[in-house]
Amino acid sequence: MADVKNLAEQLVGLTVKEVQELADFLKSEYGIEPAAAAVVVSGDAAAAPAAEEKTSFNVILKSAGASKLNVVKIVKDLTGLGLKEAKDLVDGAPKPLKEGVDKATAEDIAAKLKEAGADVEIA
Repeated sequence: MADVKNLAEQLVGLTVKEVQELADFLKSEYGIEPAAAAVVVSGDAAAAPAAEEKTSFNVILKSAGASKLNVVKIVKDLTGLGLKEAKDLVDGAPKPLKEGVDKATAEDIAAKLKEAGADVEIA
């Protein structure tokens, strides 16, 4: 147990550069590639740049799913396109449906499309 505690203390004390070097070493030597790496930055936390929260989202229609007609109707209503243009957009998926909208609007649009059976992504 003392060895594990010692290893943990060493890992917590690593710098960002050392963490990256460790990840590269584990990948090249052992084929271990973490899905998401958590980086611990030692020192003054106020000196670290704050991550900006994303405020603009794109709703991307990946596929119409099984109920294509319902998806076309919703796309027509959401975009203001004509029936043929909405059908062409759905047929050409994956395509961006709405760009630069706020998070609540993007989630609302995605929910409506998913309810109709579409495969949607918010980016």
